Amino acid sequence: MASTEQEGHIAGTTTTPGGGETTFPPFDPVNFTPLLIWLTLSFGLLYLLMSKIAVPRVEKILHTRAHTITKDISAANALRAQAEEAAAAHDKTIADAKAKALALAQETHARLNAETEAQRLALETDLNAKLATSEAQVLEMKAKAMGNVEAIAQETAAAIVQHITGKPADQNAIAKAITANKA
Repeated sequence: MASTEQEGHIAGTTTTPGGGETTFPPFDPVNFTPLLIWLTLSFGLLYLLMSKIAVPRVEKILHTRAHTITKDISAANALRAQAEEAAAAHDKTIADAKAKALALAQETHARLNAETEAQRLALETDLNAKLATSEAQVLEMKAKAMGNVEAIAQETAAAIVQHITGKPADQNAIAKAITANKA
């Protein structure tokens, strides 16, 4: 009997234990009209709620968000422009400072070179004067020494002659011999 019940089974129908068939209420053709009315009323009410309450609120939120984003982007662009101006001013300040530092370094270098050159010239002049004085002293001492050489030569010659001969030497003869060798 189970197989005949399965063969006679139509979609949307059920069998009751008493043997009668009933239809599933949403699929019952008798209920179609009230279901369509309730469906229309439900969707109409839902449409009114969405169009009058939810959508305006969402639209207001989206408009506020768009306005805030636009305002924030404008502020960010203005701040970026200020930052670029500040960076340009900073770069100009650094370039000016480098130029001043370079000019100061060149000026200091030139001043130090001039001072060093002046000191070198003063030192050279001082050394040349000392050298000239020293040369004059050397020449004077040489002349003195040469003057003493004749006296020493006479004394030495007299001592040698006296030592060899045992007699004192003739000073005139020694002076003539030294003068003859000088020329």
